[in-house]
Amino acid sequence: MVQDATKICTLLHSLTKLNTRFVHSDGHVVFQLIQNKVSWLFPGDEEEPRIMNQTLRNHPPHSFYYYINTYGLEYIAAGIWKDGEFLGSISIGPFLSSIPASEFIRTIISKNKLPISDRKQLQEFYHGLTVLSSTDSNSLGDLLVNLCSHPHIDSQLITTELIQQNQVQKPKPYSIDETKEVIELRYHYEKKLMDAITKGNKEELIPVLNASNSILNFADRVPESPIRSAKNISFTVNTLCRIAAERGGVHPVQIHMISEKFAILIERAPNLPYLKELLSVMTMEYCDMVKTYSTQHLSPIVKKAVNYITFHLEKPLTLTSIAKELGMNPSHLSRKFKAETTMSVIDFINHKRIEEAKFYLKQGDVSITDIAFMTGFSDVNYFSRVFKKWTSLTPTEYSKTKTAAD
Repeated sequence: MVQDATKICTLLHSLTKLNTRFVHSDGHVVFQLIQNKVSWLFPGDEEEPRIMNQTLRNHPPHSFYYYINTYGLEYIAAGIWKDGEFLGSISIGPFLSSIPASEFIRTIISKNKLPISDRKQLQEFYHGLTVLSSTDSNSLGDLLVNLCSHPHIDSQLITTELIQQNQVQKPKPYSIDETKEVIELRYHYEKKLMDAITKGNKEELIPVLNASNSILNFADRVPESPIRSAKNISFTVNTLCRIAAERGGVHPVQIHMISEKFAILIERAPNLPYLKELLSVMTMEYCDMVKTYSTQHLSPIVKKAVNYITFHLEKPLTLTSIAKELGMNPSHLSRKFKAETTMSVIDFINHKRIEEAKFYLKQGDVSITDIAFMTGFSDVNYFSRVFKKWTSLTPTEYSKTKTAAD
């Protein structure tokens, strides 16, 4: 049974590029293939295999279970039966049935009481998931039921006789000087691209993008598949951007999420024009991330404090609590923080919280009270005063202005 289930999981994972797993009847995971890692973002999902098993056990063997958890993640599962006995299940997912809008992300955060500071990571994760139509998901369920209903049979390949080409395509002749010049040019632009991202400088990045043919024109590497060649080079550019962002002082968690998103988008790219546009979007987004989140110019002490604040905005934060958490003297931290950021610790916290609040106010469908609590303010009036200090508008005025502009 285990061998058959493993082969079915491998087959489905290869075809769908979705996570697949075989769960024993007692609820423990026997085998799984992972495309999207979800556990660190969504705690408390260890009961899901048991829930799926219990549902399938109570329904006829030809049933499949379309399961949606509290995080909006969708799965399809079918049971493995033998002589009327339920032996376990195979599940596929997560995937989505529609493109996740901002309202969807907000609802997930609110419903599951997730940290508001995880919003950007959640956006990157959800936008990287496969979206399946109802027809596709039903077909997938039907396929899964049929695969689980019979013992796996190893197939035998039969093919027509291969036609040998009379002439082997020769690579284009290049002189040593010409090849050297092209290679040097590519490395020159790669260095300029990384330097621009490391500094978060879009003005330096734009001319590099205008000369992007020098980076992406590697079609001769895979002559029979230019798009495969372009995708391979795009993966390389994504890696260069990651390295540059890290040099620019961005936290690895933030780098990881944007890198994973673009890796998925690159692989799904349908054509060369799309890839060229994606290159521009990707490098610009890395540049923005460095400009927004870089801690390169900060001392190790202040850098730790900034990272702690960024990842814990929804918690009660004070100078004393942060200093205690990081094992620092509050007075020393306060002086260093003000000297290096030009803001007090409390002003910095409030600034970050107001930036998060702006995002929700733009949606126009969340109460100001809810937004205040979601972004770490325990008092709505205080939230309003702080908001006006940073934006010159009350939360209501800001919401109306942005809604009208949209």
